[in-house]
Amino acid sequence: MSNRLRRTLAALVASAVVTTALVTTTPATAAPTVTPTSGFDNWSCKPSAAHPNPLVLLHGLGGNGPGNYSYLGPYLAGKGYCAFTLTYGQASPLLPVGGTIPIAESAAQIEAFVQRVRTATGAAKVDLVGHSEGAFQSIYGPKILGYAGQVGKVVALAPPTHGTTFGGLVTVADYLGLRPVVDQVLRQFGCPACDELIVGGTAVEQVTAGPIAQSGVKYTVIASRFDPLVVPHETSFIREAGVTNQFVQDTCPLDPVGHVGLAFDPTVAQLVANALDPAHAKRVVCFFGPPV
Repeated sequence: MSNRLRRTLAALVASAVVTTALVTTTPATAAPTVTPTSGFDNWSCKPSAAHPNPLVLLHGLGGNGPGNYSYLGPYLAGKGYCAFTLTYGQASPLLPVGGTIPIAESAAQIEAFVQRVRTATGAAKVDLVGHSEGAFQSIYGPKILGYAGQVGKVVALAPPTHGTTFGGLVTVADYLGLRPVVDQVLRQFGCPACDELIVGGTAVEQVTAGPIAQSGVKYTVIASRFDPLVVPHETSFIREAGVTNQFVQDTCPLDPVGHVGLAFDPTVAQLVANALDPAHAKRVVCFFGPPV
C-alpha cells in the first residue's frame, strides 16, 4: 500500500471517529431553539415570554376579520403579540360578511379557530379581543362552550351583553363599505344572529343566566358614552367580581368615539394593550376616535 493511500485511509478513519463522537455526545432529544416572533395573521409566529398568550381577534356582525382589525391587529402585533383573526359566521363563503348565522354555529367556528391557534403557536391559552358581536362571542364561548380553561383574558369592546337592536349590529359593515353586500346576505339568508342578540334574545338569555365571568379568566369591558347603538351604554358591562368595566371617556373625556370606531381609535388601542398587559400599562394618549 502506498504512503498516499495510507494517509487517505487514516484521514477517513479519523473523520469517522470525530463524527461518531459528535453524534453520541449530542442528546437525541435536543430541540431546536425557537426564536419568539410577533405578527398579525403570521402562522409561523412564536409567542414570547413577555406575551405567552396569542390573541384571537373577533369581528362585529356584518364585518370580517381582516377589515375589522385592519388597525388594531397590526397595532397589537407591533406590541409583540402573535395576533390572529378569522371571518366567522359567513352565510356564504363567496361573500366577505360574517356573523349573521346562528350564534352557536359561529361560536363553534371560533372555538375551532382557538384550537388551531393554540396548536400552531404551542400556547396553552389564548386571549380573546372582541368587538360588537365579536365581543359578545368572547364572553359567550368560554361560558357556553366550556373552553374557559384555554382563555387567559377577555377584552370586549361594546358587547351587546344584555341585548341591543338589530340595526345597531350591522353598522360595522357600513364603516367597512360592505353594507350593499350585507343587504344581499340579509335578503338571501336572513340574520339568525340578529334575533338572538336583541334584548331578550335566546343567546343573550343564555349568557346572562347565572354568572357570566368564568373562573380563571380576567375580563375587561370597554364601552363609549357616545355609542349610538348599544344603549343604555352600561348594558355592555358585566357587573361581577373580577371584571373591569370602563368607558373610554373615563380616561379621555373628549374622545367622541362611537360604536364602530372603537376598533379604529388609538386611544382604545392603548386601553386594550393595557388590559392585556396590566403589569406594563402605559399612559394613554388621548385621541379623537371615529364618532360612528
